Amino acid sequence: MNRSRLFGLFLLLLNIFIIKNMEHRKFPERLWGHTLSVPFIWLPLIFLILLDLITTLYQVVCFPIYGLEPVKRKTYILVRDRNKLAYLDPIEKLGCMYCGYANGVLLYLKEIAGRTEKYWCGIMHEDRPGFKIQASQVEQSFSRFGDEEDFKKKYSLKGK
Repeated sequence: MNRSRLFGLFLLLLNIFIIKNMEHRKFPERLWGHTLSVPFIWLPLIFLILLDLITTLYQVVCFPIYGLEPVKRKTYILVRDRNKLAYLDPIEKLGCMYCGYANGVLLYLKEIAGRTEKYWCGIMHEDRPGFKIQASQVEQSFSRFGDEEDFKKKYSLKGK
């Protein structure tokens, strides 16, 4: 098969993938842009898998040392639910599985990073215009930025 035919087949497969998916169905005029974006959507999968593995290993090794409760991966990553929906075609199901995994891994990583941050540096960031204070810092009672008394009260050495 020559290159132009192979490229045409590649574009056809990408078009099938793109035109059948959710919001993209509403914008057929964006077909070429959507087609060109597909590799950029799927490329991070390799890095997400690596992040998932490294973060899980970090948690397994370090959390027991810190005395932190481990984060349950299955609480954050749900891949095999939307693929059971009969009204989705196989490509849509695959896309939904990818999004479930990608967003789940990032939530899982955020929870592990948040618990680590609380252990090592439980101080809220400075409240600046345009900066979004993380809800986990509020929920976990981080000490307030610039409040030395609050910091000492929450993090003084045991026995002192």
